[in-house]
Amino acid sequence: MNTSKPRLLPMASHGCSCCGPDSSADTASIPAASDSSAGGASSSYQVTGLTCGHCVKSVTQALQALSQVDDVQIDLASGGVSTVTVTGVVPPEMVRRAVEEAGYTVVF
Repeated sequence: MNTSKPRLLPMASHGCSCCGPDSSADTASIPAASDSSAGGASSSYQVTGLTCGHCVKSVTQALQALSQVDDVQIDLASGGVSTVTVTGVVPPEMVRRAVEEAGYTVVF
């Protein structure tokens, strides 16, 4: 039986939006690619600041708290621009606000 302590992995970055200092940016408009499917309309947003699974969980929970959201899928690009796809009939401004309140930025 091996009783050694597990080796800790290095962080992907020096900090992420969920754990690091607050960084805010001005977003005047929101790009959204709409797709009508059987499960409802889905829109994709480009979001910066997501670097780890905790970031993904934070954004997912913030968006799922909106009553109009049916589903949230996030394609994480650690340290880059991640794609957040929201299914449901949600105004883009509500999505932007929820993402920003979670500590991240929707880019255009």
